[in-house]
Amino acid sequence: MKIYSTKDIRNVVLLGSSKSGKTTLAESMLYEGKVIDRRGSIEGKNTVSDNSEIEQNLQHSIYATPLYAEFMDTKFNIIDSPGADDFIGGAVAAFKVCENAILVINAQQGVEVGSNLFARYANKYNVPLVIAVNQLDSDKADWENTLASLKSSFGKKAVLVQFPTSVGANFDGFIDVLKMKYYKFTDENGTRESLEIPEEFKEEAEKYHQELVESAAEFDDGLMEKFFEAGSLSEEEIRAGLSKAIANGDLMPVFCLSAKKDIGVKRLMEFSINTLYSPVNTKNLMTNSQEMECKQEAPTSIFIYKTDIEAHLGEVSYFKVMSGELTEGLDLEDAVTGHRERITSIYAVAGSKKEKVSELMAGDIGCTVKLRHSKTNITYSHPGTNIIFEPIKLPEAKYRCAIKAKSQNDETKLGEALNKLATQDPTLIVEYSKELKQTIISGQGEQHINLIKYKIEHDYHIDIELFAPKIPYRETITKIASANYRHKKQSGGAGQFGEVHMLICPISDEFPFTNKFKIDGKDVSFNVKGQESFELPWGGKLEYYNCIVGGAIDSRFMPAILKGINDKMSEGPLTGSYARDLRVFVYDGKMHPVDSNEISFVLAARNAFKEAFRNAGPKIMEPIYDVKITTPAEYLGACMSDLNTRRAMIMNQDMDKGFTVLYARVPLAELYRYSTALSSLSAGAATFTMKFADYQAVPTDVQNKLLAEYMANEEKED
Repeated sequence: MKIYSTKDIRNVVLLGSSKSGKTTLAESMLYEGKVIDRRGSIEGKNTVSDNSEIEQNLQHSIYATPLYAEFMDTKFNIIDSPGADDFIGGAVAAFKVCENAILVINAQQGVEVGSNLFARYANKYNVPLVIAVNQLDSDKADWENTLASLKSSFGKKAVLVQFPTSVGANFDGFIDVLKMKYYKFTDENGTRESLEIPEEFKEEAEKYHQELVESAAEFDDGLMEKFFEAGSLSEEEIRAGLSKAIANGDLMPVFCLSAKKDIGVKRLMEFSINTLYSPVNTKNLMTNSQEMECKQEAPTSIFIYKTDIEAHLGEVSYFKVMSGELTEGLDLEDAVTGHRERITSIYAVAGSKKEKVSELMAGDIGCTVKLRHSKTNITYSHPGTNIIFEPIKLPEAKYRCAIKAKSQNDETKLGEALNKLATQDPTLIVEYSKELKQTIISGQGEQHINLIKYKIEHDYHIDIELFAPKIPYRETITKIASANYRHKKQSGGAGQFGEVHMLICPISDEFPFTNKFKIDGKDVSFNVKGQESFELPWGGKLEYYNCIVGGAIDSRFMPAILKGINDKMSEGPLTGSYARDLRVFVYDGKMHPVDSNEISFVLAARNAFKEAFRNAGPKIMEPIYDVKITTPAEYLGACMSDLNTRRAMIMNQDMDKGFTVLYARVPLAELYRYSTALSSLSAGAATFTMKFADYQAVPTDVQNKLLAEYMANEEKED
């Protein structure tokens, strides 16, 4: 393969709903680019993109696969992304390294929920879109319905470059209103004839050509002036106007395809090369908020956007050359850690096929192997340049569950497997909760987590089970209470003795700080000798006040009392959950000149705290999440009814490009498998995001249920 300069590279991510035909389109692109001489099919399980066993069995993409084609003296880098929202991480990573996207629309369905979802993601990450209406050869293809859905979803942004002369089994060509030509295809290998527009389509072609010209001129003052003077624009001028408008996200040109029959694929690639931006037009954001141009003359830097483990190769690092020239044997540095790596080999990638090359220029995409410290989101650059690019910003997890090996002997192996999988897939979050004593995995949905289960069982041969995780409740108090406890033990040798008197009260707006209280009906004022305040690791605060006077307890035992309080706060008196937001005043006690020691005061403090806590109007608090649901209007009622069953509080309602957006606050305890439930009640049309908000007290009936469950478990353990 020849080496391509930055201006002769196009990087494109294929987006679209499942079954829209992205992988089939990629196959035809590779065929047109002479990477393959025979096109595979999804049904034949022999496509270049879907090359893993699970993708072939399921017959849809799970991984974002990098590919390339050489076409019109240009290297066309393609990333074929999955169509399911559960695997959105692949598309989001591709947005980091691709300047352009092609949104594939199934002509049988029109613009689907997934189409809109990917369009919103592309807009969020500032990646311009070209629309390819695919499967126009299908018996159920409906061009008019598809066109209407495009206008409904994207408005004036969707502008036709082509329209079909027929759809269904007879689809064999289209009118291109940019070139004002009729392209007729004579076989299923992309062979085409360029003909004059038939008489019956001339009026329609002129109408769409005029719309295209006006759209191209609308966003460029110079072209608008020429258009007013001449009444039209040349093809080159139209292309220039479109190029600028597409790059700014103002226009989405629409093309006609049958990827399966290779109809329109070559023309789509021609347009992409002639009109879409090359990497030389881009600037990449660095962590210091500065931008760096993608130039061959700049210092060499690469960004790792994907990491994988492949048979016979080991760990493979997929990257984009962000600047400079990458050559074999070059030493690069991670400016964050100082680790240096030698690039011993460079490959151009087409699925599982990897072609060795000696160098890649700025803007190109490739891979290398055997980097010692490589992970996704790492920048490697010429030593001393301190170039660090902004990491990929992945969506928040939407599905969480607990995981464990069925055999205790496999727990270590499971931990190692999860760490490897999380390295390959940054949307998989793995954490061991010391609080819950569970390993929790979080991902983008139940399909995503089921894929992880499949890989653990089939690739790592570990039998596992997934189940609902415990909820990280918190405990606090709503009233003031005092208690004292004497720990006394005598067993023949050295004894133990410690007595602690304490008062606790909430930290809240209702209880501003004071040192004046009523204990056993008497007014008392504490003389605060020492005060410590702690931001607790699990959230909330602890304020600890030493109010001991007259030497009732020696100062050397005060840290032991604090330790006893902390011990019990990390294992709350109600359900064993963390306690938070408390003021503790230690105001009296007793000690023994011989038998008092640190452990005596730790135990006395623990028990005094426990008793006071239970008398202080204790409340269990639960994590509340901000949930944003985006749904078509016809499913709004079902979504709201379901939220009501989940103790949700609906905060607001909005509209976004034809979709209704619900904003709600929902307890985490009610969100287990919510992604699956939402998909079921909306026929896959609704999507959601969730983010931790705060902790709130649980309702009384829920608290009573939790207390009963905790007591039953304690009795069972006893």
